[in-house]
Amino acid sequence: MSSFFAFPLAVFFIFVAPLWLFLHYRNKGKAGQGLSYEDGQLLKSMTERADKMQKRIETLEKILDSESPSWRER
Repeated sequence: MSSFFAFPLAVFFIFVAPLWLFLHYRNKGKAGQGLSYEDGQLLKSMTERADKMQKRIETLEKILDSESPSWRER
């Protein structure tokens, strides 16, 4: 019975486990590097757009507050 498990276990430890560990830690290394330049530029662009949109929303709310004070209750 022990020889039945010896061969698959040996194959696992010789081939599968090292490949698994290599791929796992390679992926961990890539994740720890942070954002790429393109991702950073995209994030910056999206942040600027969100800020502009927030300013527009605040302006619209001020206009609505002055023209129709009860618009929030609707």
